[in-house]
Amino acid sequence: MKHWPLWLWAGVLLAGCSKQEPAPEPIRPVLWVQVAAQSEESLGRFAGNIQARYETNLGFRVPGRIANRNVDVGAEVGPGTLLATLDPTDQQNQLRAAQGDLAKVEAQWINAQANARRQQELFDRGVGAQAQLDVAQTDLKTTGAALAQAKAAVRQAQDQLGYSQLRSDHGGVITAWNAEAGQVVKAGQQVVTLARPEIKEAVIDLPANLVDQLPADVEFKVAAQLDPSISTQATVREIEPQAQSATRTRRARLTLKDTPPTFRLGTAISVTLSSAIAPRTELPLSALQQADGHTRVWVIDPQSQTVAPREVKVLGRDGDSALIGQGVQPGERIVSAGVNSLKPGQKVKIDEDRGQ
Repeated sequence: MKHWPLWLWAGVLLAGCSKQEPAPEPIRPVLWVQVAAQSEESLGRFAGNIQARYETNLGFRVPGRIANRNVDVGAEVGPGTLLATLDPTDQQNQLRAAQGDLAKVEAQWINAQANARRQQELFDRGVGAQAQLDVAQTDLKTTGAALAQAKAAVRQAQDQLGYSQLRSDHGGVITAWNAEAGQVVKAGQQVVTLARPEIKEAVIDLPANLVDQLPADVEFKVAAQLDPSISTQATVREIEPQAQSATRTRRARLTLKDTPPTFRLGTAISVTLSSAIAPRTELPLSALQQADGHTRVWVIDPQSQTVAPREVKVLGRDGDSALIGQGVQPGERIVSAGVNSLKPGQKVKIDEDRGQ
């Protein structure tokens, strides 16, 4: 057996110890986003308010000057409540004139009755002429007709006087006044609006071009502007057929599925329109990488703390984001920056505070 000199053995040992092992690959911290699937598409948000489905515009049936307004906006009234009155001077004068005409005709009627009785008695005794009896009976009939006409005139004058008082046809809430005390109004002119509060609906103005493109499955979410947690669903009851010339909008009235107690008449609301779509997710454009003509993202494995590329299908791009239709699952973590410097299986550090 050949023996190596001691100095040679020492050199071999020193040479072996001088070899350096390769340094481990550094763990790279990354920014990431978590996949959240979207199953509906927002079509916009619009402001509106709560109104009564049934509203009545009331006005006086006779012209005149408003003397009193008896209730204010927001007041609850019952059937027959006096809302406003006109100055009744003209109607009272007409009634007095009609009553005077009636009194005169009643006197003529009494005289015609008496004359007809006398002529009939004279004719029955054979001392009266048939012609005189005929004249008396004709005069009685004429006076009777005039009496009926005078009575009708009095009733009409009484009605006209009653029309100087504006009363509610049904119970409701006063939502608007369109005339003030002292103002002269015409017969039938709109004076006050009375709403029935038992059935409420949401009213919004929609752009005319959006109305023409609304999908059949559109959903309306109605929320109170002061407290968005109070909300309900709604469906379209009617949309005005013509757009307003000034705003190019069409008014839509929505039937509420439920009516929260806080949805009072006039409550300001926010209405969100949405439509069901195929599940998709939104990722920042910085998370996408182009490789070999394909688009891919880097998926983080939370167990091994490594990344792996995965091909995805891009449905569209908008600004700094992209809509992804296939390739990722809800809850997965995707690297959102620096994707061009990653390698398959590379170790990464995912700081919970660095997620976007």
